[in-house]
Amino acid sequence: MRRVRRADAAELIALNRENVAYHAPWEKGFTDQMGFDAWFERGLTGPHVSLIGREARTGAVVGVVNVNEIVMRLLRSAYVGYWGYAHTGGRGLMTEALQIAVRVAFDEFGLHRVEANIQPGNTRSIALVQRAGFTKEGYSPRYLFLDGAWRDHERWALLAD
Repeated sequence: MRRVRRADAAELIALNRENVAYHAPWEKGFTDQMGFDAWFERGLTGPHVSLIGREARTGAVVGVVNVNEIVMRLLRSAYVGYWGYAHTGGRGLMTEALQIAVRVAFDEFGLHRVEANIQPGNTRSIALVQRAGFTKEGYSPRYLFLDGAWRDHERWALLAD
């Protein structure tokens, strides 16, 4: 895992284009340079860090983990969002990527808590956070406004200690 670089743009754009159906309906990632730039730049000026995971053996992109809305001081918390790709799916690589990203959030950023908020029907994402050691803490009705409607989410968290 390492921070995403501007040089990753062409590869990530191509992968996101190839995986539109794989991500639907849960994620609508960037599929052009303008979308990549907007996503990338928020990590340069805001409380967000985007990490890219690559398979050690082949160098293939496994996925991306975004550590979002980082708040320090008394809270020391953030939300994670992530996506993997079909060509590396089903081998535990995204689980490993998420676990490493969470370790970075705890050990390098000094966070105490990391949350993942997931729509109840997104069974792949729920299984991923379970494998990564997150605990379900609750249910948030009408939590995020996505695709023109307020969507319910399950709230999953992992603590540093």
